[in-house]
Amino acid sequence: MRRVAIAFLIAVFLVVLPAEVVAPYSFATQFRDLPNAAPSHAHLLGTDALGRDRLSRLLFGARVSLLLAPAAALLSVLLALGLAFLAALGGSWWERAILAAADLSLSLPWFFLLLAARALLPLNAAAATAAAVTFGLLGVLGWAEPARVMVAAIRQQLRSDFVLLAHASGCGRGRIALVHLAPHLAPVAAAQFLIATPAYLLAEANLGLLGLGIPEPMPSWGNLLRELESVSAVAANPWVLAPAAILILVVGCFHLAVSADKRVI
Repeated sequence: MRRVAIAFLIAVFLVVLPAEVVAPYSFATQFRDLPNAAPSHAHLLGTDALGRDRLSRLLFGARVSLLLAPAAALLSVLLALGLAFLAALGGSWWERAILAAADLSLSLPWFFLLLAARALLPLNAAAATAAAVTFGLLGVLGWAEPARVMVAAIRQQLRSDFVLLAHASGCGRGRIALVHLAPHLAPVAAAQFLIATPAYLLAEANLGLLGLGIPEPMPSWGNLLRELESVSAVAANPWVLAPAAILILVVGCFHLAVSADKRVI
């Protein structure tokens, strides 16, 4: 199952990354004589209310989300890793302070904080700016959970014989962190990255459903899913479920890539 999930994710990335080549039209091109058209040879998933090709917008929107969500996850993991090293190697005071900050961050309703911060952007903000701010906030606010996991992992490694031998040999804290501890933390960091990425995909989708995601005309999974607000429209045009189906498959495959590999966990 893990191999199938990874193969599916690779296939999705290979299709959406060259969206300009794969997509039949630009995401902003309008066919004004074909609004809400049914699937056809020219438009495999039909068109939306503005006559834009749904398949093209799905490919471009998936690329935006699948590039920025891993970038936000990488930012969270790097912040968590740096704070975990500071907590583990800086002494008990630093560890207590950082763990207390992580507990406080986890107790806060960060999604509402994200809503408030995203709502402060001007309504006429550029789509690229809104996308960068949205996923940047996700990355900055998501450090707490991976930080707790990494602090525990580093604390366990500090009791290992090779770390004690490095201390006895006169190695400094920086060398112990970079040379002796970092390679052993790579599987933990990779697992946290794979866990955070689908969480950020879903967070952006939730923001898009609330109208606070990436603004039009740039597509993303969030604003593509807004078409599902009308039950009658979904019943009449079931092909609008394609973005939701692909999102569910991608998120599920990310979780399979983590949970099925016990060595990563």
